[in-house]
Amino acid sequence: MNRREFLAAAAGTLAAPVTAAPPRPPNVILMLCDDLGNGDVGFNGSALRTPNLDRIAAEGVHFTQCYSGDPVCSPSRAALMTGRYPTRTGVPRVLFPYDKTGLNEDETTIAQALKQRNYKTMCVGKWHLGHLPHYLPTSRGFDEYFGIPYSNDMDPPVLLHNTEIVEARADMNTLTQKYTERAVKFIESANDSPFFLYFAHSMPHIPLGVSERFRHTSNAGLYGDVVSEIDWSAGEVLAALKRIGAEKNTLFLFSSDNGPWYQGSPGRLRGRKGTTYEGGMRVPFLGWMPGRIPAGRVSHGLASLMDVFPTVARLTGAPLPQKPLDGIDIWPLLTGKTDSIEREALLYFDDVDVQCARRGRWKLHIARHNSAVYSPAPPGGRHNYPLSAPELYDIENDADESYDVAPEHPEVVRDMQARIDRLIATFPEEIRRSYAATRARQVRPNAVGQYAVPE
Repeated sequence: MNRREFLAAAAGTLAAPVTAAPPRPPNVILMLCDDLGNGDVGFNGSALRTPNLDRIAAEGVHFTQCYSGDPVCSPSRAALMTGRYPTRTGVPRVLFPYDKTGLNEDETTIAQALKQRNYKTMCVGKWHLGHLPHYLPTSRGFDEYFGIPYSNDMDPPVLLHNTEIVEARADMNTLTQKYTERAVKFIESANDSPFFLYFAHSMPHIPLGVSERFRHTSNAGLYGDVVSEIDWSAGEVLAALKRIGAEKNTLFLFSSDNGPWYQGSPGRLRGRKGTTYEGGMRVPFLGWMPGRIPAGRVSHGLASLMDVFPTVARLTGAPLPQKPLDGIDIWPLLTGKTDSIEREALLYFDDVDVQCARRGRWKLHIARHNSAVYSPAPPGGRHNYPLSAPELYDIENDADESYDVAPEHPEVVRDMQARIDRLIATFPEEIRRSYAATRARQVRPNAVGQYAVPE
C-alpha cells in the first residue's frame, strides 16, 4: 500500500460510523402482598397510612380496575408467574404442605423467560407453587430463593434459603424485616447486569406479625401496623435503587394476590378473598418507571395480573413461551398511550369452576359454590351450581354489584355466555368436565339466597 492509499484507507476508517452498544435491558421488581385489600392503601382512599406507596403512585400510575387471576393464593400466583389461567397450569386450588404437586413443570415462568436474556433473578418471600425441590423457585428460573414456600399459617412455617431450612419455624414478627434486608442486598449486588426481583410478602396474611419498630404506630391495630411495615419495605426497595443509580432503568410493579381475608378492606367492593365478587378479585396495582411511565396517572383500563408476563417480556425483549398466554401486553396502559385495550373476556374461576366473566363495563355471574371457601361442605359435598338466572352488572357504574341489569340487556348476556362457552373449550379436560357438570345441575327457578339451591 502506498502513502496515498494508506491515507485514503485511514480516512475511510475515521469516517465509518461507530456502532453503539445495545442499551441494557431494564431491571424488573415485582412486589406482591398476600391478602392486601383494594381498600387497604392510601392511593385507593384508605385511612391506613401508606406514604411510600402513595408517593410511588404519585410518581407513576395506579390502576382502578386490575384483577388477580384467582381469589385465593396458589392459583393467583400461578397466573401471575405464567401469564395463564391457573386452571391451565395445574394449580386450580390452594396447595398445602401435604401436597406433592405444584406448578406444571412444562409451564414457563417470568424468571425462566428473563434468564434467556441473562438476567440475575431472585425470589424473596412466599412462593406457594409447590414446596418439593423440583417445584421451588430455584428450579423455576430463580438463581436464589429466600422465604416461606407456602402460606405463613401452614405448618411448619419453614424459612428456606434456596432449598435449605434456615429457620424451622419462622418468626412472624421479624419476617418482613428479614425479607426486606434480603431484597435490598440482592438489588445492591446485582447491578452489574439486568436483574429481576420477585418480592412476595407473606403479610398481611394471618397470622399477622410486625417488628417492634412498627408495633402500635398505625392507630389501626395490628393489621394497620403490618401494612405500615409493608409500606416501609417498598420505600427501602426504592431507596436501594436510588443508591445504585438504577431508578430510571427499573420497572417497579406493586400488587396483591387477591382480596382481603378476615381483616382488611375491599374498599367499596362486594365480597372478599375466596369469592368471585369484585372484592375477592380486584387488587391494587402500581406501575413506576421514571422517564418511561408518566407521573400522577390513574388508569381506568381493564388489567389482569396475567398481563405482567407479556408486558415484561415486551419491555425486556424476553421470549414468550410456546404455550399461548391469556394475559396481554398492557405497556400502552402503563405509559398512558391509550386509555383501554380491547381484550377477550376475563374469566373468574373458583377452584376448577368458572363463575363469572368480565368484558368492558359488563360482568356476568353464571354460577356460585354452595359453600364459602374454607367452610365445611354441606351434605352432598361442595359443588358449583348455576344461578337460576345469570346476573349482569355494569361494573363501571355499579362496582359493588348491587343491581342486576340482565333483564334490560339480554343481548349482552347472550354474548357473554357465548364467549365463556368458546373460551372453556380451550381448557384442559378437567375444566371442561366441571363446566359441563355445573351446567347440567338443576336448581329451583325461584331459589332464594346467595347460592342456588339444588333440586
